[in-house]
Amino acid sequence: MSDETPGDVTSLQARLDELRIEHRDLDEAIARLTVNQMEDELMIRRLKKRKLVLKDRISVIERMLEPDELA
Repeated sequence: MSDETPGDVTSLQARLDELRIEHRDLDEAIARLTVNQMEDELMIRRLKKRKLVLKDRISVIERMLEPDELA
């Protein structure tokens, strides 16, 4: 993390927060579609795929902000 400037960390943290919010919103949308018997399988698959992409991006940013101590 020593190569990161405070602005970089702030920017990454803001992006991480945005991705977490979008991930949570997608989770809620998927739950609503499933519960309300709206059998739009294509939409549910697309939302789940987007959610996985967001989860991967969140993981990458988290690793950038908190690298392993052994590295």
